[in-house]
Amino acid sequence: MPKVLIAGYTGAMGRYATDLVNNLPGFEITAGLAPHDADTKMPATAQIYHSLAEIEPGVAEIWLDFTVPSAVKANVTFALQHGFTPIVGTTGLTSADVAELQALAEENGQGGLIAPNFGMSAVLLMKFAKEAAAYFPDADVIEMHHGDKKDAPSGTALTTAQMIAAGRQSAPQPTVSEESVSGALGANVDGVAVHAVRLPGYIAHEQVLFGGPGEALTIRQDSFDRASFMSGVKVALQKANQLTSLVFGLEEIL
Repeated sequence: MPKVLIAGYTGAMGRYATDLVNNLPGFEITAGLAPHDADTKMPATAQIYHSLAEIEPGVAEIWLDFTVPSAVKANVTFALQHGFTPIVGTTGLTSADVAELQALAEENGQGGLIAPNFGMSAVLLMKFAKEAAAYFPDADVIEMHHGDKKDAPSGTALTTAQMIAAGRQSAPQPTVSEESVSGALGANVDGVAVHAVRLPGYIAHEQVLFGGPGEALTIRQDSFDRASFMSGVKVALQKANQLTSLVFGLEEIL
């Protein structure tokens, strides 16, 4: 029976992940990591840690991470150095961070998954956007999240922009407008403009706008409940023991 440590178990996503693993046959939560205690559904038998230094060897096989951008790289580094298989849903890792962690995983013979988004609709949006970019190289990404989200733009938006850039077969038209207010045209990510919205009432939403001569294409996905991400987490947990390298993107294991 695979044993799971949930890092960030006191947060919103961590609580959903706790419910999932508690009800997933063949899996057991044996530990949780968070800076502070909280009333959650963690099993009474689970070891609770407040720092990486406290974590005991062999307490779990899988490290499920839903923490914060400022902690995720150190967490995944620790997991890879101590024999855990990391399943990472926390955003905030740069491309250089991912490459460094993948090299560490290879060095230590560890597998795992870093997923910018565990929602099936978001994974499909990124896939469709990459395909559309071959025909519509001019594109903007708009992502909308709740006001408590720590990073902007989101990891999903950054990955979407990178996939659009990879899917282009021709260069986009140059933007001739000049910003009268800095940032009005969005952040430039591999030549794709990315706009981040943070407002109360939203959960996680993204749309990609493609423009061409006389026509336009919009691809959009909406997550109305964090429970929607758990189907992807379930797949990742069930395939964790098959991972022989640290892969990036849920689509790589579907």
